[in-house]
Amino acid sequence: MSETDTRTTEEPNDTAPSRRPGRERGRDDGKFGRYGGQYVPEALMPAIEELADAYGRYVLNNEDGFMDEFRERLADFGGRPTPLQRADRLSERYDTEVYLKREDLLHGGAHKLNNALGQVLLAKYMGKERIIAETGAGQHGTATAMAAAHLDMPCTIYMGERDINRQRPNVFRMKLNGSEVKPVTTGRGTLKEAISETMRDWAETVEDTHYVIGSIVGPHPFPVMVRDFQAVISEEAREQAIEKTGGLPTDVVACAGGGSNTMGTFAEFVDDESVALHAVEAGGSTLEVDEAAGVAPNSASLYAGEEGVLHGARTKLLQDSDGQIMESHSVSSGLDYAGVGPELAYLVDEGRVSPVAVDDDAALEGFHRLSNTEGIIPALETAHAFGFLEEHHEELGERVVVNVSGRGDKDLDAAIEETDQRDVPNAPDMSMFTEGM
Repeated sequence: MSETDTRTTEEPNDTAPSRRPGRERGRDDGKFGRYGGQYVPEALMPAIEELADAYGRYVLNNEDGFMDEFRERLADFGGRPTPLQRADRLSERYDTEVYLKREDLLHGGAHKLNNALGQVLLAKYMGKERIIAETGAGQHGTATAMAAAHLDMPCTIYMGERDINRQRPNVFRMKLNGSEVKPVTTGRGTLKEAISETMRDWAETVEDTHYVIGSIVGPHPFPVMVRDFQAVISEEAREQAIEKTGGLPTDVVACAGGGSNTMGTFAEFVDDESVALHAVEAGGSTLEVDEAAGVAPNSASLYAGEEGVLHGARTKLLQDSDGQIMESHSVSSGLDYAGVGPELAYLVDEGRVSPVAVDDDAALEGFHRLSNTEGIIPALETAHAFGFLEEHHEELGERVVVNVSGRGDKDLDAAIEETDQRDVPNAPDMSMFTEGM
């Protein structure tokens, strides 16, 4: 797919600004400093312009009561609001107040439903007849499949062959909800290739199809639209923190792949300068890059990436000295992506968000630690945030909010395999699970 054309579109004036001024960033032109924009083939521009118009009318200006219906369905179908829970044993362990934003309790088991439900509903308001989506760990695919079934829309989901093998329960859940799952065999068969294949489909079917991008990536208006649908996380967390503790948290922590969970968790705190924001990326096995092999054994685009263009936007990417996109790696499928959303790249450059990389071993320890101390089995993506908490708690303030972006049911097979290959000090005896495998 060619990614050389750059266009800008005009959106309707935002006559209903959000409570927090930081949410205005990028809405008019999709630019976050030098990041963002629209780098797409000519064939996609009509669909991009149509979507930008619909975003302005329905999402920003609540035309036909769109946002009212969205909020109602989030409550009745999704189960919002999700709780903000004090983690008693972690608070004692780190001698600080640790609170968990429980997005794992949202219908489907992850934050992904917020955006998927919003976009599928928007597609219906736009008169579209078909939904397509990409997925890595399968949580976005599952959420999109559930939303499509809920709203009676046919749905096709592209997923890398490698991720299908790692995430079979989620593939089954998508099929149970009536969606078609198409394996992608190019490249390493992970999220990057799935996004490329979905964009090819969209270019050929723009008249009747809407592409539900799962993160704050892609051409404008996707990064701002996905952020706005996911901002319900921080809207609730901010109010809940004040109600429970009498003030704002000192620190907010979220794992970061493409960035939907991250910006959803940060959005309402960006203007609160007293609140430190920590984006935890997948450090993989090492932060070193093997240019000869074209492999970055991590997915730390904010921490180690450089400026470039991928999937329709200028942002920070893992690339070699010639500008070729590197193959990324993470123990968690959902963080296994060579780029990151343009708004996060901008906020890191501005010093508002602090990026940190947590390696596979620390993430697995975080997975087991949250499970056996708080009775919450997190997604391997989320486990990176708890790896960060273990390694950096002495640098944090007195009140920390960590977003539990998803539950770990989907990752149990991967966790068994990966734990068996390592000496994880807080893991159970793995022999009864791995003998004979």
